This record gives sequence, structure tokens and C-alpha cells, in this order.
Amino acid sequence: MALEPSNSDLPSHGLYINGAWRDAEGERTFTVTEPATGAALARVASASRADVDQAVAAARAAFDHGPWPHTPYYERAKILQQLAKLLEERAPELAELESRDGGVPLRATTFNDIPLGLHMLHTFGELARRSPYEPLPWTDFPTLAWSFVWRQPYGVCAQIIPWNFAFCMAIWKLGPALATGNTVIFKPSSLAPLTSIALVKMIDESGLLPRGVVNLVTGPGGETGEYLVSHPNVDKVAFTGSTEVGRKIMSIAAPHLKKVTLELGGKSPSILLPDADLDKAVDGALFGMFYHAGQLCEAGTRCFVPASLYDEVIERMVARTRQFRVGDPLDLATDIGPLISFKQRDSVERYIQLGRAEGAQLALGGARPSGPLYDQGSYLEPTIFTHVNNTSRLAQEEIFGPVFAVIRYDDIGEAITLANDSRYGLAGSIWSQDYQLALEVARRLRTGTVWINDHHVLNPYAPFGGFKESGTGREMGVAGLLEYTQATHIHVDFQQNRAGKLWWDALLPPVDDEG
Repeated sequence: MALEPSNSDLPSHGLYINGAWRDAEGERTFTVTEPATGAALARVASASRADVDQAVAAARAAFDHGPWPHTPYYERAKILQQLAKLLEERAPELAELESRDGGVPLRATTFNDIPLGLHMLHTFGELARRSPYEPLPWTDFPTLAWSFVWRQPYGVCAQIIPWNFAFCMAIWKLGPALATGNTVIFKPSSLAPLTSIALVKMIDESGLLPRGVVNLVTGPGGETGEYLVSHPNVDKVAFTGSTEVGRKIMSIAAPHLKKVTLELGGKSPSILLPDADLDKAVDGALFGMFYHAGQLCEAGTRCFVPASLYDEVIERMVARTRQFRVGDPLDLATDIGPLISFKQRDSVERYIQLGRAEGAQLALGGARPSGPLYDQGSYLEPTIFTHVNNTSRLAQEEIFGPVFAVIRYDDIGEAITLANDSRYGLAGSIWSQDYQLALEVARRLRTGTVWINDHHVLNPYAPFGGFKESGTGREMGVAGLLEYTQATHIHVDFQQNRAGKLWWDALLPPVDDEG
């Protein structure tokens, strides 16, 4: 990503630091392009280390000296829900921007992605009403005492999100941090930052948050992001992205023992059990795979099908996928839009070549669609591979594109073993009409979320996160809120008689009655 001076007629966006918009040091910018056309969309400020220092200083001052950490929890709840209502009025604008910036079909952003993000923010406002007071049982050993846990905000939080599912990612980072009284330096991906910038602008315009509580820095992850994570005045880091970058973030944060939560890669299984309703299961598995062109960490990229149904399922999947329309994300008739960039398409195409080399059979797709509509954008056909070996790279590595690996199994025990045979453990789905059996299988999967007869359904009341190399910690729900707090145990002793204290007999030398 080349840095350029900000001398363009394109819309330009600055950094948001301590309640004000400003240029980056040296007026450095980078250009954001539209995946569907390759055309420039905007110029965005590229933060230097000095800019990051100022953002962290603003968040530090707002936490250490500002009112937000000490604002009553019910007041913070009210503010978050007011903000959600204001954002609802701008939902169509956000949906179109998300489609242009990320290449996501407008039908998806209008009817799912933006409404889901707004629902999440309302839910975080509701969860913020939970009192930070957690009672503990009374105790009479060594003396009668009352104890409780008081949840305190962690402090200054660095939050880094990827380019996919950008609006929801922004909400599920900012929401719990603000609900619990933290201050934030927020950094979106350089590939698709515009929805996040719009969100912060709407927060600023609302006037609901004190100055310095939310700060926005933009720029390359290898420079801006790494320096932000390493900053000694940052208390907590939350990152969503690749496992490789997640490892690096953990190592960068380690010297200061920062709290780190990571939501990383996935290679999630869809398991069709022998009694699955194929009308629903085939549609559901394809939705799990091709939603957002497969560019979701929890995409169901491996599909396990019983041998008795394998040929029929493949035939149904191919026929159904042929009906998908690949096209302009701003067209409501489009099912699958472009990949985020030409670089990402090149990466996915290398995996398609690798799948062929490994002996998998290409049942559908594998090429770029042809025609004037597709010439300028980073489009790729939905691709289905059959007869995939679960040990192959096609089945083991995260591709992050519309490439489906369909794997045969002989019995349910084998399906569970194959599904768990992955370094990832983010999500998975089970398709069955026998709910007792489906639940038994779900409990044996080593993964953070299991959907039964569904996929991609994110419940803001439920924790989301991964096992193994899919991450650490949880987001959303009460578990997600607790990641942004530290627990203080407060002990109140009711023994008023000095001679009844623990230290009277056990620790201190005796004193006379007049001592």
C-alpha cells in the first residue's frame, strides 16, 4: 500500500483523536479502492507513530481523569442505546457504504449485516445494565465477613478489526469496551476502513461520549497496528484477523503483559448427518460457505457428507450453486460479490491450483467470470471440490474465498474425528432431523460455536470465539463484557473484637490488656 500526499479530489478522511478530526503527520494518506470496479473511493489518513502516541495519550487521559470509567453503568447503558437509535436512522447509508467498501452484496448489508450490528449495539446497551457488583457467600471463617467482587474497566484498549464484516466487527469491539467504561483506540483495516470511519463520525456527531473515549487511527497494520499494540500505555488489545498476525500480536504484547483477546482463523466444518433434510441442509451448507464469498472466519469451508448421500448431495450442491448470481454488489439481485482485492483473488486462485494438484476433483467453478461487468473487479466463481482428502492443504488451510471442500465419511464417529482434525476450532454446523443425535455430536466438536440446522447466526447474547489456533478469549455476551473488566475482591470483616481477629492468635505476639 503506497503512501501518497493528500492532493486529490477524492473524499478524504482524517484521524479522530481527543474529540477532533485532524490530518496525519506529514499529511500522509493512502487510497481505498472499490473491489467491484478497482476505482478509487477515498483517501484516508495514514497515522505515524507520533499520531498513535497522541491517540493513546488522549485515551489514557480520558480513562485516568475523565468521567467515563466512573459514569454509572445504567447511564452508559442509556448512552449506548441512544447511539444505536441514531445509527438506525443512517442504516441505508451504512449498508451502501459497506457494499462499496467491502464488495459485500447490498442485499446482505441491508437485510443482515447492518441490522445485526445495530442489534448488537442495542444488546451491549442492555448488558451494560448489569451491575458491576457480584455478591459472594457470607463467611464465618476465620470471622464473620462479607465479600463481593467489583468489576472495574480494564483501561485503555487497542482494538484492531479486519476488512470483512466491517460494521459488525466494529460494533462488537467498541460495544463491550464502552459498556464497561473503557477508553478505546480503534484501528480498522486499510482495505475497507470507510464504514468504521463513518461509524466514528456518527459517534462524534452524536455528542454522547466524552472527549477522548473513542479515538480512531488508520494506516497499515505492519506499522500503525504493531506500534499501537506495543505501546506501553495500552492496557488491553483486542484483535480479529489471521492466526499468523494473532501470534505476532501476542508476542508484541507480551513484554508489558497486556491483556489480549484474539478472534482468529477458522476451517469450520458443516456435517450432514444421514437423516438430514437435504433441501434445507444443502442450502444451509452453501450459505455457510458462500456468504460474503467465503470471506468469513467462521465460514463452513469443509462439508462432511455420508457416503450413502455423497453423490446426491454433490449433484444438488452443483445445481444450486449454478443459480447463484455473481455480480455488482450494489445490485440487489447479486448473491456473491467480488473478493476484497486482486491480491486476495490471486491467493485463492493458488489454492484452486493446489487442490487440483493434490488430486481433488473440481466439480464447479475455479475460474474468473467473463464479461464486461467483471473485467475491472476482483471477481471469482464459487468453486466446489469433491473427493477432498481431509489431510490436504485444501482442507486444512484457511483460504478465505469461495472454495468449498466436500469430504466423504462412512460413519458419524469418523465425521466427528475428521471435523476435529484441524488446528482451528472456531465454529461448525450440524444438519439433522434428530435433535438428540445432533446435540450429542455438537458436544463432541472442539469448537467455539456449533449451529444445528443453521450457520452464520451470531447471537450477541452468546459468547463467540475459538478453540486451538482460532483464538483466545470470547467476544459478545456476558463473557465478552467480562473480557473488558478486571475483578477486585473486596472483603469487609465484621469482627469488632480485637481478640477475635485472625491475627490475634495466629500471627501477632500477645499483648497485655492495657496494651
